[in-house]
Amino acid sequence: MTHRRSRPVLSTLSAGIAATALLLGLATSADAAPLPDTTQGGPKDGATAGAVTGPVLTPTGPAPKVKKPGPGIPPIQYFGTIDSFGQNSEHERITRAALACPTGTSPGTTGDCFQPASIRQLAGAKGTMGAIGAPDVDQVFTEAAHCDGADYLNGAGYPRTRAQATSVLLACIAHLKGEFNRGVEKADALVDAAGGVSASATDLSSDCTFVLGVAGRGKCNAIEGFGRALHGTEDFYSHSNWADKADSRYAIGVNNPPGLARTGPAPFLRLAAPAPSASDIPGDLTTGCFSLNPWGCGNRVTHGVLNKDNGIIDPVTGEASSPTTTRGQVAGNFSAAVQAAIADTRAQWAGFRSSLIARYGTVRGQRIACAMTQDDPVRDCR
Repeated sequence: MTHRRSRPVLSTLSAGIAATALLLGLATSADAAPLPDTTQGGPKDGATAGAVTGPVLTPTGPAPKVKKPGPGIPPIQYFGTIDSFGQNSEHERITRAALACPTGTSPGTTGDCFQPASIRQLAGAKGTMGAIGAPDVDQVFTEAAHCDGADYLNGAGYPRTRAQATSVLLACIAHLKGEFNRGVEKADALVDAAGGVSASATDLSSDCTFVLGVAGRGKCNAIEGFGRALHGTEDFYSHSNWADKADSRYAIGVNNPPGLARTGPAPFLRLAAPAPSASDIPGDLTTGCFSLNPWGCGNRVTHGVLNKDNGIIDPVTGEASSPTTTRGQVAGNFSAAVQAAIADTRAQWAGFRSSLIARYGTVRGQRIACAMTQDDPVRDCR
């Protein structure tokens, strides 16, 4: 059995420190990594593993080994927000694949997609992390911002109950709903009571600031709430077994939890819908435990075992390749997590637009959505 340990403090701080340096202008992200040669063979698909048999703390057979990062690269924490420390701006690329307007198209008056300057604020770009990256700066230790810690394994001796794991996941969803709803509330400033778009509230002549509670222009504040919510929902698919499969070569246990192999968005994660209940959470769902204490995740499914955080994602097509984490390399798990995250991101934006209409009425709500997505909304949102 591979010796399990919590990620070192350096792992936890790496993304936040690098992101803060980027924010302060002390570092700049590298150019996006090129797509690899897709003709090369990838990991072979394995069958979904069955139920847990025997004590989960002492599974039979060798456990899969968690790969360690290469020289100079700290261990991975989340879907990446920068192009360094082993990350490839995965959050940015997922969000662009989901919501950026294809070349030559327009969001229209209902805000179907985001134009270049607007998607830059939401998803980030070279030199800026966007709203999607904010939690990796000022909420790096906030479990609910990344849907960590809802770990459970159905077998004898596991130190957490299903109810405990479900409670943590519901807390994550409540946190993300709060960010989502804050974005809807802040969007009120984009369009005045007469239906006119505010030029000052929607000005993007300079990048927004999304971190440390700094208030900004109306469009920035609305995008921040939505982007922080998206960060957590996208992380859910990397940090959980919702879309993945177990490694069929090894016994089920804490180092190889079962995968649910679900496709599409998780219905209990719809932030525009009423809050889910415990009965809505699948019995074998798990996310990974993370603790700064090296012994804090003893005998539990850890983030290091379960995450599918890193690899290459085409920001136009959403194609995912070259995964670098152990779980991500099994049975196409990295691609499955990315595709589920892209589908969920699109669904969350549809829900956000519906929430704008529910709060502000059809005409004003659609105009606000238009103002969030158009780069010149004063001209184009009438």
